[in-house]
Parts: sequence; structure tokens; C-alpha cells
Amino acid sequence: MSHAHAPVMLAPGVPFPPADHALHDPNGLLAIGGDLSPGRLLDAYRHGIFPWFSAGQPILWWSPDPRMVFRTDRVRLSSRFRRTLRHSTWIVRADTRFDEVVDACARIPRPGQRGTWITPAMRRAYGELHRLGHAHSIEVLDGDRLVGGLYGVAVGAMVFGESMFSAESGGSKVALAALARALQAWDCPLLDAQVENDHLPTLGAESMPRAAFVARVHALVQAPEMPGAWTTRFGEMPARALAG
Repeated sequence: MSHAHAPVMLAPGVPFPPADHALHDPNGLLAIGGDLSPGRLLDAYRHGIFPWFSAGQPILWWSPDPRMVFRTDRVRLSSRFRRTLRHSTWIVRADTRFDEVVDACARIPRPGQRGTWITPAMRRAYGELHRLGHAHSIEVLDGDRLVGGLYGVAVGAMVFGESMFSAESGGSKVALAALARALQAWDCPLLDAQVENDHLPTLGAESMPRAAFVARVHALVQAPEMPGAWTTRFGEMPARALAG
């Protein structure tokens, strides 16, 4: 029988507790405090932990059970949506508009969802991770206009999705499907989607027990870092390529 643990208060130099020490209610709360330095953030992701807190709260660290994940070869777009993509002129790129994608994710209204958690401190922290080559964005463009996108963190052969947005219907779906296709080609089998909601399973996300997720992450983050800039590796993908 598992025992309840209180969230650990993180002081400088204090490591994260094991993910299975997280609370059942609220599901996954593991630790409080610490900082959003690149070292602390990357250590969190390597252990299946992520930060999520609202303005005015201390930094809260989470590892929910179960975990929502995409297998990169199983992201689904409906046949109806794929038909609309056959005539799409949208283009998908990577890491060309990172700050704009994060800003759009922060500003998009999300009824009943975590909308205000991308605080200025979070934007700065992920901007720094981006400059260090660990945080990445996928941009869906109609001409020069950003119509959708997502951003997340890559460590080894593991990618952790953070947030996505649509400015036009389907923009985030295109970003997700394009990223999954690229990750599959790059031998990255999993894309973390963090917390369950009603929308993600319609795109192919599935629940994974936390213990299994943490074990997979432990193995995948030890893979060599992918060489080269994502902008070059990803190239330019027409959205209509996802219609097949």
C-alpha cells in the first residue's frame, strides 16, 4: 500500500523527490519552490516532472498518474479534416517564431483550462531553454501569418509538449501531426502531453501509468542529442502532406 507524501519544498541544491512520491489529490503535485533555471528545468523533464503554476503562486512541480502521451506513429487526424488539408496552402516550420508561439499560447482563451500559467517568468525560462537548444516551436504559417503552433522541450530522444494554440481552425492539429511525423522519422517514439483532457484522445493520445512513463523517459533522455538545428532538420512541410 502506498503512503501519502507531502510535497517537498525545494531549496537550492535540493533534488526532486521520486515521481511516485507525488500526491494523489491534487493528482501529481510533487514539489514546491525552487527556480526555473535551465539546469532545474532539464532535471525535472529527465525525471518525468514539469512546472505548472499560476501567477501569484509559488512554482509547483507535477508528475501526474496516469500520464497523457502520444506515440508518434499514432497521432490521428480525422478523414474529414485530412480532406480539407488537401487544398491547404499552409506551411509548417520549426524554431523560426519561438517567442511568438509561446506568446500566442499564453494569450489564447481556454475555457475551463489552464490559461494563465504561461507567466512572464515561464516565458523567460523557456526562452532561455530555446537559446540553449532544448526548447522548440512548431509554426503553422499562412503566408507570413501564424495560424497555429506548439512548443515543448527536447532531451535526448524524448520530447515533452508544453502548449499549443490555433488562430485558425485546425492550426494546432497541423502543428501536432507535423511534429509527430518528424519525431517518428528522428526515432523519437513518444511525445508527452502531460495532463488528460477530452480533446487529446481524439487525436490519438493515450494514458500511460506514471511508472511506465518515467521508465521510458529515463531510457529515452539518455539517447544522444539530435544533431543540427531543428529549423534545418525539420525543413518546410506543406500542411497538405499530412492529408495522406
